Amino acid sequence: MDILISLIIVIFTFFFMEFVAWFAHKYVMHGFLWVLHRDHHVQPKGFIQRNDTFFLIFAIPSWLFIMFGMMNHFDWRVWVGIGILLYGIAYFLIHEVLIHQRFKKLRKLLFKNLENPYLKSVLRAHHVHHKYLDKNPGESYGMLIVPIKYRK
Repeated sequence: MDILISLIIVIFTFFFMEFVAWFAHKYVMHGFLWVLHRDHHVQPKGFIQRNDTFFLIFAIPSWLFIMFGMMNHFDWRVWVGIGILLYGIAYFLIHEVLIHQRFKKLRKLLFKNLENPYLKSVLRAHHVHHKYLDKNPGESYGMLIVPIKYRK
């Protein structure tokens, strides 16, 4: 496969995953799987949470796309899987490291400029999301694409 097409697939998949994450967060995590997500909002924050189960739920499609793509001569599925993987890494860095500070040493290493307007808006939007302790109502379900109202 042409490297440019592969790169386009990775980039498209990465950005499409923001919509998938928003949809899953709003309608799955704050819906029928609230039982797994609830501890992330309301219970004391231990290092391991039931909410961490979603890491596996999102990692499995990435693994399957990469595996089946490799089994078929590195077809388009490899690049979709890599796009999902890269989004998962970005999500981990923003959500777990920057926002919730679950890895404090990594946060100090990677996020030295917390005055960055984009990072401040991400933090602000997520803080607003967490002010809601119940399943509904809520707001700001996305992660990397921040609504304009949080950029001020």
